[in-house]
This record gives sequence, C-alpha cells and structure tokens, in this order.
Amino acid sequence: MKELRNIGVFAHVDAGKTTLSEQLLMHAGAIRRIGSVDEGTAHTDSLPVEQRRGISVKASCVRLTWKGVAINLIDTPGHVDFAAEVERSLWALDAAVLVVCAVEGVQPHTETLFHALREQGIPVMIFLNKCDREGADVTRVLAQVKRRLSQDVVCMADGEAVAEAVCAADEALLERYLSGEDIGEDFLRARLAEMTRSSAAYPVFAGSALKDEGVLPLLDAMADMLPGPDGDAGGALCGVVFASAQDRLLGRGVWVRLYSGRLENRAPVTLPAGIDPLTGEERLVQKKITQIRGVDGSDAGCLTAGEIGVVYGLGDVAIGHVLGEASLLPRRVEPGRLRTPLITVQVIPEKPEEMQALRGACSALAAEDPLLQVRYSKALNELQLHVMGAIQLEILQEELESRFGMKVTFSKPAVIYKETIAQAASGFVCYTMPKPCWAIMRFEIEPAPRGSGVTFKSNVHVRDILLRYQHQVEQALPLALNQGRLGWQVTDVNITLAEGNHHQFHTHPLDFIVATPWGIQDGLQRGGSTLLEPILECRFLLPPECVGRVMSDVALMRGEVTATDTDADRVLLTALVPVATSVDYATTLASATSGRGSMSVRLHGYKECPLELGATAPRHSVDPLDTAKYILAARSALEGGIFDLE
Repeated sequence: MKELRNIGVFAHVDAGKTTLSEQLLMHAGAIRRIGSVDEGTAHTDSLPVEQRRGISVKASCVRLTWKGVAINLIDTPGHVDFAAEVERSLWALDAAVLVVCAVEGVQPHTETLFHALREQGIPVMIFLNKCDREGADVTRVLAQVKRRLSQDVVCMADGEAVAEAVCAADEALLERYLSGEDIGEDFLRARLAEMTRSSAAYPVFAGSALKDEGVLPLLDAMADMLPGPDGDAGGALCGVVFASAQDRLLGRGVWVRLYSGRLENRAPVTLPAGIDPLTGEERLVQKKITQIRGVDGSDAGCLTAGEIGVVYGLGDVAIGHVLGEASLLPRRVEPGRLRTPLITVQVIPEKPEEMQALRGACSALAAEDPLLQVRYSKALNELQLHVMGAIQLEILQEELESRFGMKVTFSKPAVIYKETIAQAASGFVCYTMPKPCWAIMRFEIEPAPRGSGVTFKSNVHVRDILLRYQHQVEQALPLALNQGRLGWQVTDVNITLAEGNHHQFHTHPLDFIVATPWGIQDGLQRGGSTLLEPILECRFLLPPECVGRVMSDVALMRGEVTATDTDADRVLLTALVPVATSVDYATTLASATSGRGSMSVRLHGYKECPLELGATAPRHSVDPLDTAKYILAARSALEGGIFDLE
C-alpha cells in the first residue's frame, strides 16, 4: 500500500476546524494563500452558502502531500444540524483530528464526536486550538479532555507525560524507566505511534490555527503517527458511496472510498434497481463508469483499495450504498447515529405551479443527504421534509433559491411522532373481489419493547402462499406501516403471518402487495393505537449560577434531570426532555445564560404520550380500510393511488 492517509477533521462549531485545515494545506503547498472563513474564501468551503455564512454545510475532501505522504483531508461540518455529513465521513476515513477550543473547552458535541470515533475504533489526535485567545487555558482544558473524553490522552508538549504513557503500557519498559534508564525520544515516539494507531493513546497538540502556532508538529504527527489504509487492490471489490457531487458536463457523481479491489473507467458496476413485484427479489442493473476523478480533481482513470475519488456514470445510486462485498467493510455507521430528523415542515413554493419542480429539487437535495426525507402527497398536494433543525432549514431555503431558482417558505415545524399497537390483535384481509384477484391473510400483531422496531415472520406453508408472495408481503410492510391509525409511522411491533392462501388461477402478481396494508391496518384498528413521542437526551454545560434556571426549565418542559457533574467552573447537567417542548430551547438557553451556556442533544428514544399532549397526522394516501376506494386506487382508477406517498 502506497503512503496514504485518509484523515477527517472534526470539531464543535466555531472551534476553528476549517482554519486549521487551511493552515495544513498552506504548509503542504497545496494552496498559495490561506483562505478565511469569515471572508468566505476557505478552500474547504466551496458552496456559495458556506462562503456567505462562514460555516461548513457539506463535508469536503482535499489532497495535500507532506513528508512524502499523500493525505486526503476530510473537513466536516461542526454544527449539529449537519451531523449526517459527519456520519458519512466516518465511512471514508482511517483516522481523525478532533479540534477543541482552548477557551470554551470540551463542549457536549465534542464528547458526542469523540465517542462516535472511539466506538468505530478510529484513531484520534486532538488539537487544542485558539491558545492565543484571551481566556485560553491549556492546563484546564487538557484536564477536561482527560476527564470527559479519555484518560489515555497524552500531551505531546510534555516529554515526561509521553514517556510515562508509553512505559505504562509495557511492564518491562516501565521497570527500565523507573530505574532511571534513559529511553530515547525516537523510540518513545515510535512506540506512541503504535499505540495511537491501535487507539490505545490519543496524542494532544496545542496551538493557534489562526496564528499558525503548533500546526507543523500536528502535520508531522499526522504523517508519522496515524495509520494508512489497509486493503487488497487485487481482492474482491468493496467500496462505499459516502457523498454526491454535481458536474455541469458529467452530471451526478458520487464520492467513493474503496476498501478493496479496483475500479476503472468504463468498468461495469452492478447496482440495485428496486424490488421485482412478481418475485419479491431485488432487481439488479449494470452501469458503466464514465469517468473517475481523484480528490485533486484530476482524471484518475482508476481507484485502488484505500483511495478516495469521485465516480461518474452510476446514476442515482444511493448515498451509503456498498459497491461489491459488504462483508469486507471495516465499519458501518448507521444513518441517524449522531442525529436523527425529529421535526417535519411543509415546503410551500412562492408560485403554486412550481410544486412539481420543487418536488424534483427537494428530491435532488435528498439524494445528497439520505436523512433529508421528502414526502409528497398527491391527495393533499403537499410536500413535507423531515429535517434536523432551524439552521438546516435556513440553508435549504438558500440552496433552493441559489441552485434551483425557487423561492419557498416553510410551515411551522411539527414534531415527528410515532405510534404502536396498544394490545395484541389479529388483522384479516380477504381480497377476492372484484376478479381477477385472490389474496387471503391473517396477521397476528403484538406490541414489542420500546426501540425494538418491526419484526416479521411467517408461519404459513409455501403450499398455502407461495414463497414469492410471502416475499411480497414482507416487502410491502414499509408501505403498510408508513401511517398507522393516528397517521404516524408504526414501530415496536411483532408481526406474524399466521395463515392465508393464494389461488392458482385468480391470484394476480400484485395482489399480496395490495392486500398487506389492508390486513395490517385492520389489525392496528382492532388493537388500538398508542402515541409515541421522541425524547431527547440533552447535555448542558452551564455556569453554576444558571443551573437552577435550567433545571426549572427542564421541569416546565415535562423533562427530568438525570445527572449533574461539576467540571471546574462549569456544571454538566444531563436531562431527558420531549422534543415537542424543547424545539426552540437553544435560543432560550443562550439568552438565559448570556451566551455562556451550551447544549447538545441526541435521540434517547420514544415513550408513550397521551394523545392530548401530542398530535395526529392527516393521511397522505387512501385508507386501506376504506375498502372500495382503496381497491379502486390500487387499480389506478383514482387520482393518486396507494403508492402516492414518496
């Protein structure tokens, strides 16, 4: 494997991550002039909206070379509304640099990022930035890092700390060290590099990216101490699509990190093309690569194991799709691990006649961000988006205008609830009229533990319902559970296909897909519905005098404080709070603490909620229990149909 590093740069917002990336590029000679985040000239912020606002919205990948080592540097957004970009970056990298502000210290989102990296076994270096600023305290923040991130951090400016960390991991070496033997600095650094690559140690550097202090030692360490990629260029193909790119001439391209094998121009790639409704099996299609570009934008011609590049010609392949053998991936971060969309808004075009064009534009944006879910109802002529928060909405509004020429407004954000069945029940469907059709089924539906999702099994013999029809039933479950009797997605249920039959002559290939929502909704109606509301785990970092106010606010929001911990001159308070009562609390917190308090949130789970404290949602398609209308819709006799929610 050639000398190569794939390194991500992560940070809480405003910690100086993009400025650090600029300095790294400048030192390596990759750029001639350092860009400015405030002036909108940062090289890793290429989108117009990023340049105007001075924040990173999309992860970007740039190439630099240092000490003979090629480094693909992935600069990620710091704002939590764009955590999906951070998640996808984890698919592509082999190591990371975590930037921490030496003034503000370890923020709640810093902890979230570090623990996500550690869970994935990704080696991490830490850079304490803004040491030139008033209020910076390296000693205090280093103590915070040890206390709240890991005891295995090692201050690289302290030779004794380096020696102790290395020797503590080797009993024989520790005896030599304690006896007073001089252990060479080169040996210690080499051993620490081994520990870093195995995530047994986390080196800490300090400096100021803005003043170019401490950047060179960090860059040296990135080349010397962080791991390069593994993988066999001659092995089976394995790569992951982690982002999309748009080229005026070549069309849509996708960023691919290759873990094994090789991709070449004009090579055929097998991709999924949906589910065959006749067999329930996944259909495959072959696409031919038209061009491969390297991270530096050059025509690379090919990608080999360990490399990152932009591949054109794969059409609308989904972000997150694995090319080749998924079993060869070293890790897989499920979407929503860091942040999950919990609010929905209606997108309203300035000109009503632009609705279909707006739908296409939102779908294009969703192709770049799988967590940006787009839902269109023909029956209501409404376009809904599932989003992270207010900042993301502002960015989307700007992107729709700048990229697609459309002015839009958004409705007031609403919470995305879920629902489950209240008690076990049977659902029955007998779809035998009007001929030709035949699909008879009985489902047993029962509540499942919170967070367990949906499970399905069949107890029906293939003599009664052919295997391909049983596959259709399973494939139709997402449609059947998309909206329950309260209008929300159904979760935490165990579903069993208990009995049923097909007909040798009358069963049409799509009958079981049509019948499944009908039978499931029948069972949900018989069992009753329980509303589930999303609950956030909120972590607040507060001045001591503000703790009482925030605890009072948590109680008013129907929340509960679960832990408090004093951290030097700050208090770390953890609470569980419903999304419905806390959507705008970040603004309230900033005002109540005069900007000195911060918070981070993650989805804790869902819990039962009285209907009067929650909300129902309108049905976006024909109700399967409105049988006559549903059958007509299924047979395309009505405007819309049963598949009109996209």
